[in-house]
Amino acid sequence: MKVSGSGRERRERLNALREAALHRPVLARHLSDGFNGRWSRRQWVQASLFATLGMLVAAIVPGFGPGTDVRPLHVARHSMALTLPPLPLARIRGENGDSWQLVRVSRGQTLGSVFQQLDIPAATMQRILQHPGSKEVLTRLKPGTELGFDLPVQAGKAGELRTFRFDRDDSHRVELSLAGDKIVEKVIVRPTESRTVVISGEVGKSLYRSARKLGLNGGHIDTLTDEIFKYDIDFNEDVGAKDRFSVVVEQTWREGELIRTGPVLAATFTTGAKLHTGFRFERNGKPEYFTGEGRPLKKSFIRMPIPYARLTSGFGTRRHPVLGRTRMHKGVDYAAGTGTPIMAAGDARVKFVGWKGGYGRAVMLDHGRGYTTLYGHMSRFGKFKAGQRIAQGSVIGYVGSSGMSTGPHLHYEFQVNGVHRNPLSITMPPAEPLSGTALAQFRSQTRVALARIEKVEDIIYADVSPAPSKLVAAAKPARTAKNRG
Repeated sequence: MKVSGSGRERRERLNALREAALHRPVLARHLSDGFNGRWSRRQWVQASLFATLGMLVAAIVPGFGPGTDVRPLHVARHSMALTLPPLPLARIRGENGDSWQLVRVSRGQTLGSVFQQLDIPAATMQRILQHPGSKEVLTRLKPGTELGFDLPVQAGKAGELRTFRFDRDDSHRVELSLAGDKIVEKVIVRPTESRTVVISGEVGKSLYRSARKLGLNGGHIDTLTDEIFKYDIDFNEDVGAKDRFSVVVEQTWREGELIRTGPVLAATFTTGAKLHTGFRFERNGKPEYFTGEGRPLKKSFIRMPIPYARLTSGFGTRRHPVLGRTRMHKGVDYAAGTGTPIMAAGDARVKFVGWKGGYGRAVMLDHGRGYTTLYGHMSRFGKFKAGQRIAQGSVIGYVGSSGMSTGPHLHYEFQVNGVHRNPLSITMPPAEPLSGTALAQFRSQTRVALARIEKVEDIIYADVSPAPSKLVAAAKPARTAKNRG
């Protein structure tokens, strides 16, 4: 039997494929038992399994599949139509309330300058000032005062003020609507809240800077240094960085905003291990500061009516520079430039104002209890008149060279029951302390203030000596056999 060429070639190809399959590690042991040109069922199942595995690998492992294209997953989005609130008719028509402009008054600014800045006619301002209760407030504007102007936004109506608002006081806001020739007033009540707080801190590098950071203003700091502790603490020499202070003040809040801080009600200052205290109390309708025992912190007299002046002539016998003869010099002379302010040495009633012979322009003050002072050679007087009561430190005049004088200076005399005394050496009378009902009221107030300070300092200065818990004991007056009962 002859085999054709084509059959022979096919047989040779099958034998070659069989040999190649026998050398494969996976299939060799299954096909080594001989191959007769036809695959068994088992071989077809195994081949299908390997083909399936290959396809799975190509599909799962990146890079095996042809032209792998990874696209982001698209998330279905939904939209919802919401109805917007309609514009108010006032805004559509350009009526009242569509354009409030707020202005805070600057230092030195007047109501007229504010109206001019907004191009509002002066006649409109005069109408507002003529409205009852407006002039008293608007002619005494303080820096920071807020004013509101409702002006139209439509073209051609610039300067047409429709509503003007201002604060009559802390609790009431006034809105004035200008409708034709009429002004309609609306008063809005704005409730306020008062809080008594304690502000406490250390002096640090600067008392002023530390106190300002804590919320005290310049007036509060001046009260500490120039009124309460002026006579007991030298703030240039005695105060260190670790010294501490506490101040009690009353704050006024409105709608969550601090709008005003009142005067210092009480204060403590610790220098080293020494505690100083001061408390505000009104005596005869006038606020003063007292020690814990009820003694005034302010001395009855200041020795120098001119700060930082130079003494040129003392008290006693001397040769008069103008008359040229020896005579008694009944006062002391302080040299200063013309126009330097002269202060009243103590609380007093003005006894004399005018020209007084060789003294030139002079002022005499009656301090009560037999004490009087005289100030001579002034260039001009302060704003007061005879019979008027003035406080210690008030400016009563200005240095000059009127009368018998060789140059600008102040001649200052101090008399006790009509007898001239040396103001530089005399023992000044102590200020009159509180007594009776006033003292009892004062002590009840000081206990409350000290308790507040003590509570705050117990928290802030828990590890500092002296212990803050000793504040009340340090400020309480010593009990004597007379007042124990």
